[in-house]
Amino acid sequence: MTDLIPIGKMAAANRVTIATLRLYDQMGLLRPAYTDPDSGYRYYDIKQTSRLDFIRYMRELGLSLADIQSILEKEDITLIEEKLIEKNNQIHQQLRELKAMHEAVERTIQSIERYRKSPASGTISLEFIDQRTILYAPCKVNFYEAGIEAYEKTIQELRSGLMEKGFPQLLSYSLGTSIRKSDFEEGRFVADRVFIFGDQHLKDYSSYISVLDSGMYACIYLDNFNDEISCALRLKEYCREYGYALDGDYICEELTEFNVFDMKQRNMFLRLQIPVKFRK
Repeated sequence: MTDLIPIGKMAAANRVTIATLRLYDQMGLLRPAYTDPDSGYRYYDIKQTSRLDFIRYMRELGLSLADIQSILEKEDITLIEEKLIEKNNQIHQQLRELKAMHEAVERTIQSIERYRKSPASGTISLEFIDQRTILYAPCKVNFYEAGIEAYEKTIQELRSGLMEKGFPQLLSYSLGTSIRKSDFEEGRFVADRVFIFGDQHLKDYSSYISVLDSGMYACIYLDNFNDEISCALRLKEYCREYGYALDGDYICEELTEFNVFDMKQRNMFLRLQIPVKFRK
């Protein structure tokens, strides 16, 4: 008895609580070396510290007490490896989710800042836009004819398909649509693709990946989905007037879609874009 350590000193020396040691005793994880039959007071051998260290180490690696109990009962080092591999996979999944959340938060901050600093609706500008990666789906319905309900359904179908493949929903809010250059030049508003802006990791979820080249874009800003066609025609006329040649597909990008001002419909602030080149 003289060499044994009372539960209070054992707890203090190892920076755990007395309640924790009692729990470990109840679960069979760490039995006291001696329990007083009269008082029920627990005493530990200093050599038991190594087992306590193992339990704490496994806990800090994220294993549950039930997993640790199973490991200690079976005394199988292979089981330790299996549990750690399982935990490692969980950690990687959590890291992917945190990365998606971090990216979504940054995109939202940028979106709000860009909205605050964007020009008034109807403003036309000439801008350089960096290269962008998109994950797209072909449009099954021409929402320019069918209306915003068809647009909403198209977005929903794209998101649902991606969610089934494990795509983080948080990353599915940077939306865009396009019209083929040939159709736009001829004045035909036929929706070609709906897409999500993102990074290179988009290829992990779909083979429908494309890159929008960096370059100069003629842009016009607007805050009403129903004004898109008239504003796009204005933008096209602007390019014609200044002698800019169309250099790719027409793009409609949602800068924001925060539904906080009107509960009845999607609030969108859009940037319509036409890649242009200059005749020399």
